[in-house]
Amino acid sequence: MTVFEIQRGNSPVILAFPHTGTDVPAEVWDRLNDNGRLLADTDWHIHDLYAGLLQDATTVRAIFHRYVIDANRDPYGNSLYPGQNTTGLIPKTDFDGNSIWKQGAEPTHTDIAARLDAFHSPYHAALSAEIERVKAIHGLAVLYDCHSIRSHIPFLFEGTLPDFNIGSNSGASCALEFERVTAEVAGYAAGYTSIVNGRFTGGWTTRHYGKPAEGIHAIQMELAQSTHLAAEAVPFAYDPEKAEKLRPHLKAILERLETVAYELKAMGNER
Repeated sequence: MTVFEIQRGNSPVILAFPHTGTDVPAEVWDRLNDNGRLLADTDWHIHDLYAGLLQDATTVRAIFHRYVIDANRDPYGNSLYPGQNTTGLIPKTDFDGNSIWKQGAEPTHTDIAARLDAFHSPYHAALSAEIERVKAIHGLAVLYDCHSIRSHIPFLFEGTLPDFNIGSNSGASCALEFERVTAEVAGYAAGYTSIVNGRFTGGWTTRHYGKPAEGIHAIQMELAQSTHLAAEAVPFAYDPEKAEKLRPHLKAILERLETVAYELKAMGNER
C-alpha cells in the first residue's frame, strides 16, 4: 500500500495534505463498523481544490485514511485541545462522537505502534525531507497545511464554523507576515467569513514543524466544507461552481505567502 505521494517543486511554499487519503488496509476495514466505513471525516477533495494554484509548489499527500492513523496528531497521543472534544491518534469515534469500530475490534496499543511505523512515520519523514530540501534552496520554507471540515459539528464546536479558519499556533508557528497576508486575503474575500486562531489554531503538523527562528514557517488552513461541497453529507460531492468561486482566493493566499517568503529571503531574514 502506498503511504504518501509527492510532487516536487522549487517554490519556498510546500502544501501538505494529511487528511485527503481514503485508502484503508483490508485488515483495518474489516474492523470498522458501518458508520466508520463511511469515512465521513475525510478532508474531501481538498487536494483537487488546490491543484495547480501555485506553480512549482511542492505537495506532500498522505494516501491512507485518518481512521488508520491520523497524520496530524501527536505520535505520543497528546491531545491538541486539552479539555475539549477532539479525536485522537487513532480515532475511537467520528466527529459526531459516534463509534467507528465494531465492538471488540477497537485499536490496541500494538495497533498504534504498528501504524506509527507503517504510516505516520513514513509520511512525516517524507514531509520533513521536503521541508529541508526547500529550505536548502531558499534559506527558509513555508509549510501550508491544507484541511477541511464540516461547518456544523456540535460535538467539536458550537455554532457554525467560519469559512476560512487560519491557524498559526497563536502566532508561534510562523512569522507575523505570513499570518497577516493570509488573514488579509481571507478577510477581503467577498461572501466569505474568516478567523485567525479560533477553534482551530493548528494541528500537530503546524505546531511540530513551525520554527520561525530556524527558518521554517507553518500555517494551517481549515476550510468549511460548505465552501466547496454540494452538501456536507454522503456522498460529499465536489461542487465545481463553488470551488471555482473559492479557488481564486486560495490562489491569492498562496501567492502572497510565496511573495513574503521571497522578500524575507532577499532581506536575509527568515523571521
